[in-house]
Amino acid sequence: MAGATSPYSGVWKPYRPYWKRTNFFQLSVVTFLCSVSYFLGIWQHGGGGSTSVISPILSAISCERNPAGLDSIHGSGAATLDFTVHHGADQAAAEPVAVREVPACDVKYSEYTPCEDRDRSLRFDRDRLIYRERHCPEKGELLKCLIPAPPGYKNPFPWPASRDMAWFSNVPHKELTVEKAVQNWIHVDGDKFRFPGGGTMFPNGADAYIDDINRLIPLRDGSIRTAVDTGCGVASWGAYLLSRNVVTMSFAPRDSHEAQVQFALERGVPAIIGVLASIRLPYPSRAFDMAHCSRCLIPWQLYDGQYLMEIDRILRPGGYWILSGPPIHWKKHWIGWNRTKSDLNSEQSAIEAVATSLCWTKLIEKGDIAIWQKPINHLACKSNRKFMISPQFCQSNNPDTAWYTKMETCITPLPEVANVDEIAGGEIRKWPERLTAVPPRIATGSLPGITPEMFLQDTELWKKRVGYYKSVVSQLGQQGRYRNLLDMNAHLGGFAAALIDNPLWVMNTVPTLADPNTLGAIYQRGLIGTYQDWCQAMSTYPRTYDLIHADSVFSLYKERCETEDILLEMDRILRPEGAVIMRDDVDILVKVKSISDGMRWESRIIDHEDGPLEREKILLAVKTYWTAPEPSQSE
Repeated sequence: MAGATSPYSGVWKPYRPYWKRTNFFQLSVVTFLCSVSYFLGIWQHGGGGSTSVISPILSAISCERNPAGLDSIHGSGAATLDFTVHHGADQAAAEPVAVREVPACDVKYSEYTPCEDRDRSLRFDRDRLIYRERHCPEKGELLKCLIPAPPGYKNPFPWPASRDMAWFSNVPHKELTVEKAVQNWIHVDGDKFRFPGGGTMFPNGADAYIDDINRLIPLRDGSIRTAVDTGCGVASWGAYLLSRNVVTMSFAPRDSHEAQVQFALERGVPAIIGVLASIRLPYPSRAFDMAHCSRCLIPWQLYDGQYLMEIDRILRPGGYWILSGPPIHWKKHWIGWNRTKSDLNSEQSAIEAVATSLCWTKLIEKGDIAIWQKPINHLACKSNRKFMISPQFCQSNNPDTAWYTKMETCITPLPEVANVDEIAGGEIRKWPERLTAVPPRIATGSLPGITPEMFLQDTELWKKRVGYYKSVVSQLGQQGRYRNLLDMNAHLGGFAAALIDNPLWVMNTVPTLADPNTLGAIYQRGLIGTYQDWCQAMSTYPRTYDLIHADSVFSLYKERCETEDILLEMDRILRPEGAVIMRDDVDILVKVKSISDGMRWESRIIDHEDGPLEREKILLAVKTYWTAPEPSQSE
């Protein structure tokens, strides 16, 4: 290039290199000042000089990519993390951050579930079990203390041993061992519970029962990946489906069957507290490939069939509903069920009528099992509405909206199709291809602002991030150390997808504030999750999760609720010696750390995987082991 035109003068001038135009004296002065600045920095780092205004932040943030001690996040003893700052400001020069020590709650709260509290529930209507729905405490009722583990609490057995046994001290309840003794749910064996894998309708064991189902519909070809078990008991059905690569969302209310969901979680099986009552289940439409009820005692035929309509909403096109127990096979069991033939016959006829009104096809009834299938689209069903008064198709509400959303007596319409052979919403690949394939909701443009290219980039990004996590928390990659994981802001499920080869499961929560709502796409990947407002407690027991991942959660809720309340809820649902990985803006994480340091956590802030120049940092924490005192000590 011979010359350049100035945008200001309009006169062409020959181009001269910058160094030819630079005054030699100015260059010398700049060199001198840079040298002085460099040596001054060394002097300050060595301990001289006054305290910097950013010293408190630097003292909390390590420059190390692999901080010492994180490899020793452990499973049996106390945490041995090294939180010494090796390359930050002089700690003696930094003003200490005031830490408020959060007290422990009374031992009576060791199994406290804030939004399913039994005392609070009694204020609400018992009709339709409304009192067993979520009823969260008001702000003034929130506990400001740490939920203790019961005396003698031990870390659960690693998977797969945990499927068959749990420590008695972790869930000290014998009620089910007596009530369900003949049904092989659970037995006490010294200081352990044992789970033989039985159930009310499968006394020969869940494995044999699942094999019976597999003879009727395909469970092993990858077409069925996600399932929901309504009224799950101790979740043996979901536990034994895992060996068939089927992941199940098991739920049951907190009711007279004390701690059934808690037992499921101790076993390392996905589960959540929930009930079919008056509001929608916290899942998107078209989420599950299969729904199951084994003597779940849900009155499917009542309330104009609303409960089956809710199952229809969350079943994908072509999905299956399996019913065993009353009233199926009533001609054989009516005496044992202590009911009349006419009563059971009427109940089954009513259920059949609701299923027909939903345009379901009854595939088979064999022995104790009946299976229906949802249509792949609603072309024929809509034409049938001309001859049927009810139910009609829903005219309002986003079908994916489910957080405190009332059920309706109508059919949730499927996406439009061009012909009777087309699958509404798009065809889903078989497992495991569906995990990394672009979900139909994204491919069809149903999620505003998310393109197929963005999805593929997100998948690769989380592979990189999880690889980095494993480099700083080596036990994340160790078999059996972590089993139950929670992602508090799952976005597209990339964190869970990157861990799919590990023997663990991830509960992907999509905050109710999230826009767009991505939970439907997560399910289309073959993963499971739920909606959640983190200003409220989660519908689960204390000590549910071994590891919690929180990506930008505190930024999302910055102006909506107290940071301390979110942290206390995280502490409630985290096991002793469980780990936390948070990523957020550095200023937010420094505040979070100042609170968590008073919660019996040991923590450290480290750099982003892309280096120290990123404002986003990562906070790694371990909840230390402690329990409520033994009764003799507290007297």
